Amino acid sequence: MKFYSFFNSSTSWRVRIALALKGLEPDFHGVNIRAGMHHDADYVHKINPSATVPAIVDNGFNLGQSLAIIDWLDGKYPEPRLIPAEPVLRARVLEFSYLVACDIHPVNNLRILKYLQDVLKVSPQQKDEWYAHWLAEGMAAVERLLARANEIYSGPWCFGAQPTLADCCLIPQFGNAQRMGCDMAPYRRARAVFDHAAVHPAFVKSEAKNQPDYIPPPHAAAPASSPSKDNIKA
Repeated sequence: MKFYSFFNSSTSWRVRIALALKGLEPDFHGVNIRAGMHHDADYVHKINPSATVPAIVDNGFNLGQSLAIIDWLDGKYPEPRLIPAEPVLRARVLEFSYLVACDIHPVNNLRILKYLQDVLKVSPQQKDEWYAHWLAEGMAAVERLLARANEIYSGPWCFGAQPTLADCCLIPQFGNAQRMGCDMAPYRRARAVFDHAAVHPAFVKSEAKNQPDYIPPPHAAAPASSPSKDNIKA
């Protein structure tokens, strides 16, 4: 299996978590979306027609879109299962995952921020305010969903004792928001999940700084944990 990823892409990060949880070691291919490699003709026509990351290629089968990839991985490598089979829990996990993947991420990803900056010519402050506004709206909803889940499912993850697709989506979103300098203190339930994941081997392995294509931020003297807006969200 070939896996096409960019270290700072939260969608790639979701799939990296899933791969690590399942103990899979695909053939890694870095796609630098800052440099526009995702628009290269060979990549678009041979790997991912959506011109995005991530993507996987497995024996002639090509697939993009992180949630579709994780669903495919669940079908082919069902242990551990990340999208539950039980109908109610499955629906709750998908509800949460779609909130992150469809409501928070799309309005704050790299191409949106670049359009705001390069085409609409918003100021850096306005761009940051845009990011913070939509992040806060989405994370407030995340907290409400986690509050409901905590009443039913007992455990350190979003929905109980085992990580699911919900955790694969939450951790990258939370991590990138921190890096962008957002105040994440109000989101205590999400923070608890994030802190628990921070010491789990599969989640550690999936972090941006542990990827083969990792590019350190320009201010190398700053602590690794410090947010850097130079590393724009992908």
